[in-house]
Amino acid sequence: MKLKNKIIIFALFMFVCGMIGVYAATYFPSNDVTYDNKESGLTSTNVQGAIDELYGKAQQCSSNSNDKVEDMGGTVSSGDGLYADSYEDGRYFYKGKNPNNYITFNDEKAGWRIISLEPDGAIKIIRNDSIGDMAWNSSNNNNWTRPSSLNTYLNSTYYNELNSTAKSQIVTHDFSIGALANTSCLTDAINNENEIIWKGKIALANASEYLRTDSNTNACTGGAEDPYGSVCDGSTNWMYNGKTYWLLTPFLKNTSNSTAGAYVVDSGYRSLGTRGGKNSNGTISDRETIRPVVYLSSSVTLSGSGTSSDPYVIN
Repeated sequence: MKLKNKIIIFALFMFVCGMIGVYAATYFPSNDVTYDNKESGLTSTNVQGAIDELYGKAQQCSSNSNDKVEDMGGTVSSGDGLYADSYEDGRYFYKGKNPNNYITFNDEKAGWRIISLEPDGAIKIIRNDSIGDMAWNSSNNNNWTRPSSLNTYLNSTYYNELNSTAKSQIVTHDFSIGALANTSCLTDAINNENEIIWKGKIALANASEYLRTDSNTNACTGGAEDPYGSVCDGSTNWMYNGKTYWLLTPFLKNTSNSTAGAYVVDSGYRSLGTRGGKNSNGTISDRETIRPVVYLSSSVTLSGSGTSSDPYVIN
């Protein structure tokens, strides 16, 4: 610290995501005050410049999800729209039959839809249509990190086919890959899924997310207390598209006659089903449709109304 004209300056910089405190007692007659910025991580060499930098960082850190909620038109409490999640603080889900959650990504106009807004400001999106039929894993193993054959395909071949802009908008993010039994209540299921985390660029939607995008989960047989293996009519869930597609969540081998499996959205039952689990209609090596899921960086902003004719555009 350099002092001129017997000026005493005390500056304490505390960096915490969500709160950056700046406390300074300053007495100076001019801009003739400098300080050593080597330890601060800032570029400014004068006090006012440092304060301005810190204020900017605070704005970036605190804006994340709250600003994006406003970009998406705010939350609703009934019908189709964006809801504050009841199970995990800071998450928001689009629910209902056809909410305005269409987004253009990879130059595919309205080709993707927003699942959720995350606490860190990342936006989780899913491709509206399938990229083809594939096995979850070509061998009898439901360990996504082994990796499964689908994991390998999505994060190599498919990722490499995305355009450069799309690749720059994707962030490596946490995906929940904990296994579930089909007797779990929704609260326990979310906790079980979150017990194992895989970091990557591309994966699939979770079983619990399919239920949380339904605006009337209690219409399912068993309701929210026993939603797994229940039957829904699909009329209040935009994630139901009339086709069976793979989900990321493995099926828990909780009985001696269960084989390794994973969850699907089952078009026949219009709800969750399994492939490769007890009483399953198939195996994990069956070919089902694939809807990739990625997280967009928290730094992106959106414009548009989210309708299929005026989808969100990434800025």
